[in-house]
Amino acid sequence: MAKVSAIEKNNTRKKLTAKYASKRAELKAIVSNRALPIEERFKAQLELSAMPRNGAKTRVRNRCEVSGRPRGNYRKLGVSRIALRDLGSSGLIPGLVKSSW
Repeated sequence: MAKVSAIEKNNTRKKLTAKYASKRAELKAIVSNRALPIEERFKAQLELSAMPRNGAKTRVRNRCEVSGRPRGNYRKLGVSRIALRDLGSSGLIPGLVKSSW
């Protein structure tokens, strides 16, 4: 089980990302638009850099929904490899059969 503080920090980052997503997208569009004057683009760049860093999508870490483990996660299922094996062995994931030989 991961530290509760690490899981909570990641949840806070997810909330901030959702909150600032539209504003960030607007500012990035202005910055990358070459047709606009350089002063306007520079102003947008300054506004973008003044926003909270944890509002960026790349700051969010993929974690297991069951254990909070940060590594070895399946994106499609949202669980780690270890949790997947445990859930599959107990028959909680439909269609998953643990191989044994």
